[in-house]
Amino acid sequence: MARRKTRTLTEVELEFMQVIWDRGEVTTEAVMEALSKQGRALSDGTVRKMLSILVRKGYLSRCRRGRSFFYTPTVCKGKATRSMVLDLLKRAFGGEASLMVAALMDSSAVREEDLDEIRRLIAERPFDGSQGREPAERE
Repeated sequence: MARRKTRTLTEVELEFMQVIWDRGEVTTEAVMEALSKQGRALSDGTVRKMLSILVRKGYLSRCRRGRSFFYTPTVCKGKATRSMVLDLLKRAFGGEASLMVAALMDSSAVREEDLDEIRRLIAERPFDGSQGREPAERE
């Protein structure tokens, strides 16, 4: 069965984007070096292919300066992560946020400090009919 094409980031694409968000603008060589320092040695062709995919998906823009291409994020990290969460919510939990929260709470990933922050966020959240719409940028 063919792999489903997705507009959200795959695990490897997210690795690339983390590097790019951290640096703001990168060349292929800069991405290769950063990923190599993280223990992921990739060929020049592989890095170029991934950057091309991210351009096609709309996460990066590319401009040529001299002999090099420079890549810049077109989607902020907050918007990308919200998109991934909403995709997971829809695909894995049928859009039921309470089921997703319950699954998270059943895991060991939630610490007491996280619960305090979650309570604070819920208390501050305006419930004025804006639910389901994307919140304003925080970054």
